[in-house]
Parts: sequence; C-alpha cells; structure tokens
Amino acid sequence: MSRSHLHPIPLHSVGSQDAPVSLPRPLAVPQNSSSHTWASPCGPPTWGLSCLLALQHFLVLASLLCASHLLLLRSLPPGGLSYPPAQLLASSFFSCGVSTVLQTGMGSRLPLVQAPSLEFLIPALVLTSQKLPLAIQTPGNSSVVLHLCRRPGCHSLELWNTSLREVSGAVVVSGLLQGMLGLLGAPGRLFLHCGPLVLAPSLVVAGLSAHREVAQFCSAHWGLALLLAPQVLIPVACVWVISALLGLSIIPLQLSAPTQAPWFWLPHPGEWDWPLLTPRALTAGISMALAASTSSLGCYALCGQLLHLPPPPPHACNRGLSLEGLGSVLAGLLGSPMGTASSFPNVGTVSLFQYLFLQAGSQRVTHIVGLLCMGLGLSPRLTQFLTTIPLPVLGGVLGVTQAVVLSAGFSSFHLADIDSGRNVFIVGFSIFMALLLPRWLREAPVPLNTGWSPLDVLLCSLLAEPIFLAGLLGFLLENTISGTRLERGLSQGLLSSFVAQETQMSQKSREKAAQEYGLPFPIQDMCPCIPQPLHFLCPMSEDLGDEEGGPSEPGETADLLPGCGESCPASSREGFRSK
Repeated sequence: MSRSHLHPIPLHSVGSQDAPVSLPRPLAVPQNSSSHTWASPCGPPTWGLSCLLALQHFLVLASLLCASHLLLLRSLPPGGLSYPPAQLLASSFFSCGVSTVLQTGMGSRLPLVQAPSLEFLIPALVLTSQKLPLAIQTPGNSSVVLHLCRRPGCHSLELWNTSLREVSGAVVVSGLLQGMLGLLGAPGRLFLHCGPLVLAPSLVVAGLSAHREVAQFCSAHWGLALLLAPQVLIPVACVWVISALLGLSIIPLQLSAPTQAPWFWLPHPGEWDWPLLTPRALTAGISMALAASTSSLGCYALCGQLLHLPPPPPHACNRGLSLEGLGSVLAGLLGSPMGTASSFPNVGTVSLFQYLFLQAGSQRVTHIVGLLCMGLGLSPRLTQFLTTIPLPVLGGVLGVTQAVVLSAGFSSFHLADIDSGRNVFIVGFSIFMALLLPRWLREAPVPLNTGWSPLDVLLCSLLAEPIFLAGLLGFLLENTISGTRLERGLSQGLLSSFVAQETQMSQKSREKAAQEYGLPFPIQDMCPCIPQPLHFLCPMSEDLGDEEGGPSEPGETADLLPGCGESCPASSREGFRSK
C-alpha cells in the first residue's frame, strides 16, 4: 500500500494491523512551532496582528455575503425592494456577527466565522423559482390574494418582498430544526461514525461546488481576478483601487437603490414584515437544515485538523449546531434571506495563514471579526460601500479559499487505505453522484413535478445540494460496506501524521486542547443544573476519562455493522475519533 503524508514522520514499520508502530524519540514534532496553533508558546497574537488577521477574514466574509445576496436577487424577476438592499445586507452582517461570537464563546469553541453558504442559497433559489401561490395565509384568519397593481413597478415590488419573506421563513425553520437536532445530541452521535471516507469526499465536493459561481464573477475581468494572491488584504485593496480607476467598480443593479441607506439602524425583528411560513418554506427549511448541518460538521473536522487539535468531542458538535440554529433563527427574524453556518472559505483562510502567523487560528481574531460584523450591521450606509467590491474580486477571493478546501479534501485520502477496492468505490461513487445529480436536475428538460409543490421544493433542494449528497452517500456506504479499521483509517495501526503528532503531544498540550473545546468556567459550573435531556451540551464523564487515559465505552467504538470489525483498545480511541 502506498500512502503519502502531509508532514512526513519516519516510521520503523507499518506491517500488520496488530503490529506496533515505533515513533522516533526525542519528541521532535511538538518542536515545530507551526504544528500546534493554539498550544503555541508564543501565546495569543498581539492586538495589531489580531486586527490584521480579522480584516482578512472580514473581507472573505464580505465577499461571501455580497456574492450570495447578489445571486439570490438576480434570480428574482425584474423589480426591486421597498427598502434599500444595503439594509438587507446589514441585517445579514449583524446576524453573522452575533452567531460568530456565540459560536466561538459557547459553541464548538473553534475559531470558525459564521456566514451564509451555498447550503442556504440553493434552497432559496429553488423556493423563489417556484410559482407563488395565488393566496397566502396571513397570521390572522383572513387570506390575502396577490393582485396585480396597475401602477408601474407595483407588482414587482410586492413579488420581491413576498418572495424574500418566504425565504426568511425557511431560514427560521432551518434554525429551529438545527437547534432541535443539537439539543437531542444527534450531531455528536453521527460525528463518531464519520471517518476519513466520509470527510474527504465532502471536502472535495465542497471545494468544487462553487466553481460555476466563481467563473461567473471572474468572467467580468479575468485579468483582475488573477491578480489576487493567497494574501487577501493587499491584493483586494489594490484590485479595488485599479477597478475604481478603470471604472469597473460598478454597483450591481440588484444591490443598488434609488435612495441612500441610513447611517445608523438598529436591526430588530419585524422591521419590514414578519417571515412568511408556508408549506413550501417548511420543506425548504428542512433541506437547509440538513445541508447546513452536514457542511458544518465537515468544517469542525477540517478546522480541527488544520489546527492540529484532537477532533471535536460530541458535546462540542451538539453545542455548535445548536448555536448555529439560533443564529439562523435570528437572521430569519431580522428579514435576512440567508442563515448562518460555519464558513468553508474562512477555514481556508486559516489554512493559508497558519504557516505565516503561528496564531492565525486564534479565538481573539474570530471575536474581533464578530464584533466588526455587528458594528457594521448597525450602519447600512457603510455596508453599502461594500457593494462596490468588483465582481472579479468576489470571484478571486472565493476561488482561492475554495481551492484550499479542495486540496484539504484530497490530502485527507491518505488517512485510509486508498488502494483498497472498497474505499476506491466509496470515494469515487460519492463524489461522482454528488456532482452528477445536481447537474442532471439543472439540465433536465422537464422540471421535477410530483403534483405537490412543497414536495417538489424539498426534492429539488436536496438533490441540488452537492455537499449533502457527498456526505450522505459517504456515510451510508462507509458504515454499511464491511471493512477493517485499518482499511477504513480508523485504527492506530495506520498511523497518519496527525495521529502521530497527537500521540507525541505532551499532557499539557492535551489539557490545553481540552480547555479550548470545553465550556467557559462560569457556564461549565452550571452543567449540573441543566436538565437531563440537555446533558448532550456539556462535557460528559467519559470525555474527561479520555483526556486522562481512562477506559472507553465499547458502544462508541463499535461498527454499525455487527461483526465487521475487531475491537478497538482504549488507547486507540482518540485516534478513532480523530478521523
């Protein structure tokens, strides 16, 4: 079997599954200062460096927000909004900032920036492309019929506002469903059965999923798009200035407004109107929740690997998705058509800078990003300035960051035996079908029609979500096709560089990583008072046993197929969970 490692570590032998693997001494890996970002002896970054790194993340987030809103508004028929689009963008900035601060402080505790993603955009596009019903039930007992207005542009304004209200209702539904899944402990349980053959196809598809949109933005001027280097800040500023001098910094028609946005604005629910809950919005929200949860779990695993930390424990995954759901509920109530989820482009930004700055994955940086987004969300006039970002810049920034996610997916294949026919089939089939089904649905001569519009929205949304399809197919095939732990990459016999570094990590570094995933002390002291059904959100006694080398529960290391794998010793449980 041939395998390549990200960071080569000399091994004496790999041999059979039961053969021990010797590691070199002295402990040379922890001496690499770029290996352990959070456990770096340099400590947290200075405030100046933190602000610089936060500005990098903010530009990536702003590009993602402008691109997603532009793609959604372009899908609507000709018309406009009854309020400046900058206020719509400001509400999204505010909800992303609140969700980022909550996620870093009490959620998964990973330095993950929260932003809208394709998992919210695709169901929103499906929802707005469907024909609106003639009658929509209002919160009262009466029914309001959409009627044509004789004045110019009156019907278009009503159509835009109603469509976005329905999308906001779907965002609220997705947030409630995500929060319920997190409170029930479902994400943490599923995450234990997600090995390398589930993570790697999902990351590859996540990196490829936005290629059409990136090409669409870059086609405005490929020369300017190619000027963007991995360092986001300086190239974006230079290209922005060059575009302004060439007259290319033109605000898209969908983001422009005849009236200026206010300088100060306090986002609050019901600013324009309350979200519209319909059966179609309910099914679209279900697809948003399932796809966003799949994407966020992949972000948790990828961020942990990039920062060379142990994988997130179940309670961190449960808290993370619960607070992401809370952020989506807030975004929907504020009128935003996009929910919040962990951002793959911002995780790619962490990967780009962690070898230049040892503290690129600091929580302080993420907190600054969240506070900056909240502050910008209070001023729609300043938010309107970001709509002048040239389209090539949007495409270039997203292209660079998505490429990093794609490469991370390819590098994850070495964690398992990729020469195995079983694994080759799982990886190939998951990636191929995840890319094939959305294209077939997009180019089908006859739209999918089951006779019931809400079911059409649900099926079209799920079949157009490549990350969800890759994760679902990889999870089902990985846990139903028989294979050994060595073959699946779940055994410590197949030693990856990440597991080798974790094996050699000092006890102090392990305790530091445990503190990063744990709740803050004032909140952790309240865990005994939490009701029993919500104990999935707190560190359990078995998690503390893992950190101290205690025994493990046999149920957590068992395969889904009975008898398809051998027992896993307690010493290799952390290696099993790291995949």
